[in-house]
Amino acid sequence: MARISRRSFLRWIAIQAGALAGGRVLTACGRPEKQLQAVAPPEKSTLTIPPDTAAPTPETYASQVPSATPEPTSTPSYPDLAVVRAGEPEPLVRAAIAALGGMERFVRPGDDVIIKPNICVAYHTFEYAATTNPWVVGALLKLCWEVGAGRVRVMDYPFGGTADRAYVQSGIKDQVLAAGGMMETISSFKFVRTEIPEAIDLRVCDIYDDILQADVVINVPIAKHHGLARLTLGMKNLMGVIKDRPAMHRNLGQRLADLASRVRPALTVVDAVRILRDNGPTGGNLNDVQKLDTVIASPDIVAADSYAATLFGLRPEQLSYVAAGTAMGLGRSDLDAMKIEEINLSA
Repeated sequence: MARISRRSFLRWIAIQAGALAGGRVLTACGRPEKQLQAVAPPEKSTLTIPPDTAAPTPETYASQVPSATPEPTSTPSYPDLAVVRAGEPEPLVRAAIAALGGMERFVRPGDDVIIKPNICVAYHTFEYAATTNPWVVGALLKLCWEVGAGRVRVMDYPFGGTADRAYVQSGIKDQVLAAGGMMETISSFKFVRTEIPEAIDLRVCDIYDDILQADVVINVPIAKHHGLARLTLGMKNLMGVIKDRPAMHRNLGQRLADLASRVRPALTVVDAVRILRDNGPTGGNLNDVQKLDTVIASPDIVAADSYAATLFGLRPEQLSYVAAGTAMGLGRSDLDAMKIEEINLSA
């Protein structure tokens, strides 16, 4: 077996180091400076050659250099839907969003966020379940600030009374201002004619431009009865971002699904703290209200509406807009096949 002196071994190491440095210089030629700075230095070698042993080969050296290949990382697995019961509004919301992976999954630092509740009328307080619970809205706003949102606005386009009066009467304005958010009145001048490429029926619609331009839209409907649509839920709540609502009532289910294909909220949170079981969408009789203390949340608007339908004893396919949205591939309505996390805060 060949043997090597210590002097010869040191000379061999110097030659190898020179070749390695030369290779790096050649490789770096023409490479932008920013890329050069991003190259991590090689880890210190742990090669050991005892005296009077055979000369090392490149294979020997490579076998002792730590691998630069990163360890594979697993992708987090989130539920399709979170349902939280038996608590006050803010804890319900926080638990539901946490189950989905936290608000940081939906809102990035600096994002322009719009929260769209249902504030349809100016003549009922939240107890009548015609408008979204104020503390549900406030909790979502706080969560957006906590993950570094750049701006958070809350808005709707009421059909019963003025927006300013509806914002105050619903109690939502107080909670938004208390959480450091902004109540914005939707201006009729900011609707823009918008094509809906995936639509089957509603191919063009006047949609509020800020909704189209926002980084994140969070849809926060209240679960309530509706005389024509059967229920007002997430997809129906999007009617508050368009100008011509009466036109939607022709072929309502399909047109709601068409609208949802263009306005796609990052998150839908269904307020079922109180639900309106009859005489919707405006209500007015406390006997029609049922207190459920429940919040449903999902990034899938069809899934959120599908589960909310069950609160009224309905199957998802009994809502025309859910059936249309499922057929268009906008989301899922197969509740039995979904991963649903159900949390009871009183347990």
